[in-house]
Amino acid sequence: MPDLMTRWGRELDVDHVLAEHPRPQLVRDSHLNLNGRWEHAFTAEDAPAPSTYDGPIVVPFSPEAPLSGVGRQLQPDERLWYRRTVTLPDGFVRDRVLLHFGAVDQTCTVWLNDVEVGGNEGGYWAFTLDVTEALRPGENTLVVAVRDLSDGHQHASGKQRLQRGNIWYTAQSGIWQTVWMESVPATWVDRLTLTPHLADGELEITVHAAGTTAADGGPATARVEVAGREVEVAVGEPTRIGIDDVRPWSPEDPHLYDVAVTLGADHVTSYAGMRSVGITTDADGTPRITLNGEPYLHLGVLDQGYWPDGLMTAPSDAALVHDVETMKRLGFTMLRKHIKVESMRFYHHCDRLGMLVWQDAVNGGAPYRRRAVANAKPRHFDDTVRRRPLGREDAAGRALFERELARTIDQLHDVVSIVVWVPFNEGWGQFDAARIAEETATRDPSRLVDHASGWHDQGAGDLWSLHVYQQEVAVPSRPSAERRAFVLSEYGGVSLLVPGHAFDETRTFGHGTSRTEEAWLESFTRLHDDQIATAVRQGLAATVYTQLSDVEDEVNGLLTYDRETSKAPEAAVRAAVDAVRAAYDDARG
Repeated sequence: MPDLMTRWGRELDVDHVLAEHPRPQLVRDSHLNLNGRWEHAFTAEDAPAPSTYDGPIVVPFSPEAPLSGVGRQLQPDERLWYRRTVTLPDGFVRDRVLLHFGAVDQTCTVWLNDVEVGGNEGGYWAFTLDVTEALRPGENTLVVAVRDLSDGHQHASGKQRLQRGNIWYTAQSGIWQTVWMESVPATWVDRLTLTPHLADGELEITVHAAGTTAADGGPATARVEVAGREVEVAVGEPTRIGIDDVRPWSPEDPHLYDVAVTLGADHVTSYAGMRSVGITTDADGTPRITLNGEPYLHLGVLDQGYWPDGLMTAPSDAALVHDVETMKRLGFTMLRKHIKVESMRFYHHCDRLGMLVWQDAVNGGAPYRRRAVANAKPRHFDDTVRRRPLGREDAAGRALFERELARTIDQLHDVVSIVVWVPFNEGWGQFDAARIAEETATRDPSRLVDHASGWHDQGAGDLWSLHVYQQEVAVPSRPSAERRAFVLSEYGGVSLLVPGHAFDETRTFGHGTSRTEEAWLESFTRLHDDQIATAVRQGLAATVYTQLSDVEDEVNGLLTYDRETSKAPEAAVRAAVDAVRAAYDDARG
């Protein structure tokens, strides 16, 4: 199998890895990036901290990723140790020092100067530790210990598998998003909640504080500046701020409003976008998805967010930009971020470049029974009763998923481009989907919910969501009581192997196979002209083509895994996508 690398991986400077600010919607003038060269060691799971380490590792690439320089799989009965020294720059320390991890897969404990400062469980979410009391002048030693049980357990593992293959990918572990420090005053802005109310021309802002409370002498109010207005708001209280002559955010005009917040001695900057999503009906009663109050066709691509050299970690910020910009050039307006929570840099680029996002939750649970989740019209399950086939017999595991879903929604709440939450995909770990849909909508009423993408529909959420592979795409007969918009949340996926740009040329997967670029393009064009365009005229409200790029065995991407080659000329792909958009416009009159 070839050592497949991206252009960004080949150009990687290990002393300046992913150096951009990792949290674009909460920025202050204190940022110490800790990516780059660390030490690593593998031990038995119950072994003490090692006295000697195995060698260097490039953070934040997992040890399984080529760019880490390690090339070693962490096993469930092992522990992975990281170590590095940190010397804070002169003048860096204010009152408190915070240590941030973008994500560590899957459970970790952190020490600073032999003092345990905290840890985290959950491999896809950011967490922050206040390390002030453990700091000392000069050189500090930071140690992180990681365990990862990987797939087959209740926690979120997504598409990772220790036995990879087919639609399942190489399991990865450890630190896989940026590690950084910042220093804050005694009371600081912990996070912001930004919710647009487009119809009212108002942006709702909640300033959440940490540190010294108002009862102990901390500030009780903050000053917010947005769209030329300056408003004093109570800490922790939602406050609506009117915006004159609102400029709505859309893929065609991704306008963002700068937001600045001052809380006592702390000052942060952020941004927000004014947009709304909903469901309406055409004159003939067909449900359609709306953006900013008008029917809007979501032309999407399934985006796994995997890279041959970085696995779940993009090799550079420019690589993230490349994927979003390329899909926009091809005519797509939406990415379905599939079974993964991305770095905040990814969402930032979708916000500023104008790309809608459907955000999947990350699946977990016990092993799934193939007959319950296979794509050949599997049996329908009442997911409030039939839990074992979908890997959800364990009550603690179900509760864990609900906490992880809530964590996803809260972490990504302010992202402008996210317009749909997708709790379950193809039955993987699915349970109580109707209740989960309702609770998701209650937690975030500003977005739509696709409660069960693919199959095992429970009649809930805002979207009637099907996957269709290697069968004719057709809009099903709509029951009289059905008020959800019909969406094709996965389709296509025809494979084309491009020699020299594949993960393994001897083992490939796709939903049908083309042998030449010409045959692939003919198939792609015919599918969209003959089936997708027709379905759009008949009421199809959104599409998600499989997929953005090849991933390991899957060679069914629009791009090769290394992003070097498109499966067909961009203009030809764009023409097929534009034909679908034209059909939608025709159907609306």
